[in-house]
Amino acid sequence: MFLAILGIIMLLGAIFGIRPNTIAYAYRKLISWVGLLLIVVGVLVSFVRQIDAGFVGVQVLFGQVLGDVKSEGLSVVNPFVDMKSISTRTQNYTMSEVHNEGKQEGDDAIRALSKDGLEVVIDLTILYKIIPEKAPLIYREIGLDFEDRIIRPLTRTKIRDNAVYYDAVEFFSGKRDQFEGQIKQALEKELSTRGFVLENILVRNINLPKSVKESIERKITAEQESQRMKFVLDKERQEADRKRVEAQGIADAQQIISAKLSDKILQYESIKVQKELVGSPNSKVIILGNGKNVPFILGDGK
Repeated sequence: MFLAILGIIMLLGAIFGIRPNTIAYAYRKLISWVGLLLIVVGVLVSFVRQIDAGFVGVQVLFGQVLGDVKSEGLSVVNPFVDMKSISTRTQNYTMSEVHNEGKQEGDDAIRALSKDGLEVVIDLTILYKIIPEKAPLIYREIGLDFEDRIIRPLTRTKIRDNAVYYDAVEFFSGKRDQFEGQIKQALEKELSTRGFVLENILVRNINLPKSVKESIERKITAEQESQRMKFVLDKERQEADRKRVEAQGIADAQQIISAKLSDKILQYESIKVQKELVGSPNSKVIILGNGKNVPFILGDGK
């Protein structure tokens, strides 16, 4: 519309503002034609609006939000329409106790009470995006500052509402995934009715009171010690079983040998030993028994 207004000014100036016998009077027709051309171009341009990629256009005509949503690219619209661009890309909103890490400056972590009455501090990021068809509804009922009006308060409320069902220690156990799932399910329903799609909830960190942390560490240490003792006991049992099997084998071998030995076999073995003793260069005196006793040696060998 700016070009059209500029053209009207030039046209009116050429008709009523230029006096005869002036240098500009000779260019009055040219100025008039340029003014007409600007009016035509301005009017034509005012009918066309460009919407960038990843955005939709919400039309506002004299304060009234129109239901027709314009998608990315060029669109023909009423020249008197005020076009509001709203992003439909995935957006994130972070609440953290680390300074300047979240959308709010300072400590913006969510403080909630657990089932056992302890305070837990939760850092969280929520991923969401706008449903394109609901953009006019969002602009009319919420406005463009929907993060402060809807996303932030709803998220903090749902986290506090669900944290009371868990003990503080359970946030570090397998129930943490269950906790995230309950928050996501509760938020999805609330946000969808307001024109938003919840893509994911990322629980970045959960800080517990110092006493609870120390209790968890002691529990972990005790479990590790229990596992170590179990390993030692299993090893000792295996060693005892090995010795028991070995002893049983020796006993069985001795029993077999005792059952097969006879006097003749013993006499034969004794003769073999005596023969070896006779041939030994270290023997001095060899005293033999009557065949039943084992021979022995007197004196020291050199």
